[in-house]
Amino acid sequence: MADAPGTPNMRAALVGVDFGAVDFSASLEELALLASSAGAEPIDTITAKRNAPDPAYFVGSGKADEIGVAAKAAGAELVIFNHALSPAQQRNLERRLELRVIDRTSLILDIFAQRAKSHEGKLQVELAQLQHLATRLIRGWTHLERQKGGIGLRGPGETQLETDRRLIGERVKALRTRLAKLRKQHETQRRQRGRNNTFSVSLVGYTNAGKSTLFNTLTKAGVYVANQLFATLDTTSRRMYLGDETGSVVISDTVGFVRELPHQLVAAFRATLEETIHADLLLHVVDGSSPVRMEQIEQVNEVLREIGADHIPQILVWNKIDAADLQPGVERDEHDKISRVFISARSGAGLDLLREAIVEAASSADRYPPSAVPGSNPENDEQDDAAPDDDFDDAGESIPTSTHVGPH
Repeated sequence: MADAPGTPNMRAALVGVDFGAVDFSASLEELALLASSAGAEPIDTITAKRNAPDPAYFVGSGKADEIGVAAKAAGAELVIFNHALSPAQQRNLERRLELRVIDRTSLILDIFAQRAKSHEGKLQVELAQLQHLATRLIRGWTHLERQKGGIGLRGPGETQLETDRRLIGERVKALRTRLAKLRKQHETQRRQRGRNNTFSVSLVGYTNAGKSTLFNTLTKAGVYVANQLFATLDTTSRRMYLGDETGSVVISDTVGFVRELPHQLVAAFRATLEETIHADLLLHVVDGSSPVRMEQIEQVNEVLREIGADHIPQILVWNKIDAADLQPGVERDEHDKISRVFISARSGAGLDLLREAIVEAASSADRYPPSAVPGSNPENDEQDDAAPDDDFDDAGESIPTSTHVGPH
């Protein structure tokens, strides 16, 4: 992006095109939340209906002119499309509207750039940004040589396209190398937990479903919580004691999912999401008060399929029952296994039932023997055991910690 769409008080016009999707209205509401989360101020929403996107303008030239008139009349400085635009479509729209145009992918990338706090999270966001920028170099953003890495990718520059491509390629290679090192560290931590026969639980769910609130309530971790999309990005893991019979389990809070989560982010955050892939149990947290909760469940399951975690046992955690006027409770499937637990992470209602569900799942799970932990390599165990629970500081250096398991 040329500049951050999240500049405070930047007035934005939102554009949504209805291609016949059943959740079109909910998707537009989510776009407004995404824009607000980025720091923009949505001041107008413009909609259209089409059977297919226009190759040049996505919405057609006539509708593009209508959007330009409406956006300028409302005093918008930015137009945000609720769809992924091709580089040519984005360029054509900016020329025709004489306003800055960004798409849903760029908006989500900008939010991630603002929210990433850990060293690993920043690396993953930068990799996703660079991969997205690489498809848009036709715009001549050639300031990378001065920025030495291009976080944010902002400002004017030269027009040496080949230099840009080379610099981006070199930086992407370096980022992948560093992320591979972090990925190896995570594998070491997982092998250590496997040797200790520790049951691993991951919280997954749509963004703003209440995962971090639930994680804090269960573990007293103090993870940042806010009523906004993507309030937290980094996976945080803590031990939770569930009694003498079960002992401690490791529970991890992961990044939230959203409709049309950019593929670059899924790929770049694979190291973070692998904590989910290697879990013994997924607690799929659902906003029980949302009218589009079933669509959100499917969106989460789609991402789980993409990262190879759809085979892991899953319990639906129906959160926010106080807002949905529901009571705490448990539902079982045809095999008498717990399939859904109704709770309120905010009030604590039903949390005893959730803990009992985790205990039941842990007691009935097939545990891996130490030599069969996924991703383990016994030949490297002696070498890798040196620092099983290290974290990384902002400089990328390894620092030992005994307060928690996994990355911040």
